[in-house]
Amino acid sequence: MNREDTVKNRHFLADKRWVFPLVIAGLIAGVILTSSFMKAADSSLLCSVANIRSSSQAVVENSATPIQLQTIVHYATSRIVPQQSFGEISVTLDVLKKRSPCNFLVFGLGYDSLMWTSLNPNGNTTFLEEDPKWVQTVLKDAPSLHAHPVKYRTQLQEADRLLTHYRSEPSCFPSEAYLRGNEKCKLALTGFPDEFYDTEWDLIMIDAPRGYFPEAPGRMAAIFSAAVMARNRKGPGVTHVFLHDVDRKVEKTFAEEFFCRKYLVKSVGRLWHFEIPSAADMSSHGGANFC
Repeated sequence: MNREDTVKNRHFLADKRWVFPLVIAGLIAGVILTSSFMKAADSSLLCSVANIRSSSQAVVENSATPIQLQTIVHYATSRIVPQQSFGEISVTLDVLKKRSPCNFLVFGLGYDSLMWTSLNPNGNTTFLEEDPKWVQTVLKDAPSLHAHPVKYRTQLQEADRLLTHYRSEPSCFPSEAYLRGNEKCKLALTGFPDEFYDTEWDLIMIDAPRGYFPEAPGRMAAIFSAAVMARNRKGPGVTHVFLHDVDRKVEKTFAEEFFCRKYLVKSVGRLWHFEIPSAADMSSHGGANFC
């Protein structure tokens, strides 16, 4: 079975759930309307009658973007739904409402990608996908999405050995870890696009790569690298990290090793939400362990 067939089978749900795409479309429309009204209200409070033209301009500037309108039509006319539940999606949405426009990195490209991009209007939402053919398929229908094909150098069956390796390899230690060109640390994501390394990401969603058969890349390196980027943050505030499929052993084990239970702020369904401070804001950040 090829990648497209696998993803389609994963995302096509029973007919009784046909209403979910409409809920997603309504959610996005609601976000647009709420944002527009709130910003318009703020403008009107600050502007006098003489500045009513400026207030009207603010409403126009905060109207729906083309990709938001495309997303509403997409979900309103489709039975293909995002792989996360409404409750899980709402966790990330709550953060986006406060942080958007922001830098939002998503591991994985799929039927939910239009949704994530539309929920971060005027922000930078970037997708990383392991299958270059799937990137072409998705971008054919949604060319406005910003996605990169990437290669991973790990396999799921190596998970235990990779944990042992990290504990003995200094270039993996939290005080020494870096990503670009770090060939010694097998958990560091190397050879990725420059944008991946040069951007300070405010939100990171890990819902890929595949991690359900031994030869799959697994999410070990994505989890480790997200932790390194969060700890190396130079700007204010925390890095919000969302990890899906925490019901699986590897995702849960690596999250507890690198993201730390003490930074877990919310758990809904199979999604964990972490707020990870930079190393400079941690009370203790030395040693060979992240937690």
